[in-house]
Amino acid sequence: MFDFHTHFIPPDVISWIKDHQHTVNAKWIKKEENKDEFLLVNDKWGFELKKAFIDADLYISDQEKAGVTHSLLSPIPQLFMYDFPEEISTDISTVYNRSLAQWTNSNPTKLSALGTVPLTNPEKAAAVLRDGISAGLKGVIIGPGLSDHMLSDEFFTPFFEEANRLKAIVFIHPLLCEDSRLKRRMMPNLIGVPWETTICATDLLLSGIVDQYPNLKILFAHGGGFLPYQIGRLNKGFEQWELVSSKLQAPPSEYLKRFWYDSVLWSQDSLDFLIKSVGEDRVVPGSDFPFDLCVWPPIGNNQAVTYSLL
Repeated sequence: MFDFHTHFIPPDVISWIKDHQHTVNAKWIKKEENKDEFLLVNDKWGFELKKAFIDADLYISDQEKAGVTHSLLSPIPQLFMYDFPEEISTDISTVYNRSLAQWTNSNPTKLSALGTVPLTNPEKAAAVLRDGISAGLKGVIIGPGLSDHMLSDEFFTPFFEEANRLKAIVFIHPLLCEDSRLKRRMMPNLIGVPWETTICATDLLLSGIVDQYPNLKILFAHGGGFLPYQIGRLNKGFEQWELVSSKLQAPPSEYLKRFWYDSVLWSQDSLDFLIKSVGEDRVVPGSDFPFDLCVWPPIGNNQAVTYSLL
């Protein structure tokens, strides 16, 4: 069984955070006696720093207990560092990518990895991606854009051109939605996270990016958010409005099938609908391990799509 959506923080990255604790405003907070410390960076999106995030031996042990034979590791979104100067995000990207590459290269049958990039500077991001691929990484994980730029903006052209040239996986993972209406009952995580994916995925689909970069392997987290469920509305808009259809050569439902999606949906009915909408060859097993809302072990095990994407 493969797992395309799982996270890890190498020891060198923890050391980097401690060395730059004041620069990135990192805090370790003990919230409950029966839980590990929470890590909070720049007062955003704190999370429990479970031992499975940082202990390589425990991670492999948990992987084996769950019956997972190969994991695609990703950096965690909390450490993308997009809200800091590019020198900071470049530095942690370099450390993170080197550490993951060293670990996966030493254990290639069980592990492979994606890196992170300083997305605020697309040319630098392209160079860091290139270095990561050369080191053995399969691509990168990025957020759904920046506060002032959607991923379809020309601003990101240098990054996507390089990712297309390298035939890299670009795993798009949401960050917490900052909509003030969601600041209650865990809604930033429950619906804000898939909502951010929905916005990004819809924008990329309607931009025609897959025609522009045909070798690009875009993978959406959490089953593509709410987009697959509302594809009929996009198709109707395609028929009705030139603003929707101008950059597309076919209805949106056809473009939906040209991206990849993980199976992190917590519902077999939802997963069945996704597979029916995009095709079995576009859905990969994922868990989001070891975050609280992980699906562990992952649902699904499509070997053919796994090998074609890797």
